[in-house]
Amino acid sequence: MEFTTIGTIGAGAPARAVAAHAAKAGYPVLLSNSRGPQTLEAAVTAVGPGATAATFEQAAAADLVLVAVPFINVPAVGERLDDWSGRVVVDMTNQFAEANPYRGFADVSPLTGTEWVAQHFPGATVIKAFNAMFSTFIAPDPRHEEGSQVVFFAGDDTEAKAAFARWGEGLGFAPVDLGSLRDGGALMQLGGALNGKHFIQQG
Repeated sequence: MEFTTIGTIGAGAPARAVAAHAAKAGYPVLLSNSRGPQTLEAAVTAVGPGATAATFEQAAAADLVLVAVPFINVPAVGERLDDWSGRVVVDMTNQFAEANPYRGFADVSPLTGTEWVAQHFPGATVIKAFNAMFSTFIAPDPRHEEGSQVVFFAGDDTEAKAAFARWGEGLGFAPVDLGSLRDGGALMQLGGALNGKHFIQQG
């Protein structure tokens, strides 16, 4: 498994930050948001060459789909397709109960946030990543003099996680596998031990 195209559902700062690294690495990037391609000119310019404004359907058809929307909007996003099979979906959400401004905690226990997200993307292979990092830490070159910026990730599909790790390394990050969506997701989700923590892997 390898990723050849990257789509974003949502085009806010976190999605743009990851997309910019992907575009710089040579991946075609399809940016989408809830307002339509005509509103994405500034986002496309910010991401740089290789980025294109796209419809939801076009972005969702990519090999790797970055979902970076408010947590409470996940059900509406998932419902836009009956079947997400064949896609690897990266859950970049955080469990805020409200958006604009983000506040509160959306408790979906006994599920972790990403287990709950996965239920809304039937057929997709879901990986949790990039949510634990502030966009201001994602956006700069992840290669530092001291080493590489760590990106934590979690998932239940070994092949997809290996492909994600290779992709992340290609962008310059140091991917660190935290295990399953349940165990790793709990560490990464809002309030988890690794949420909002930023690390450099030396070497």
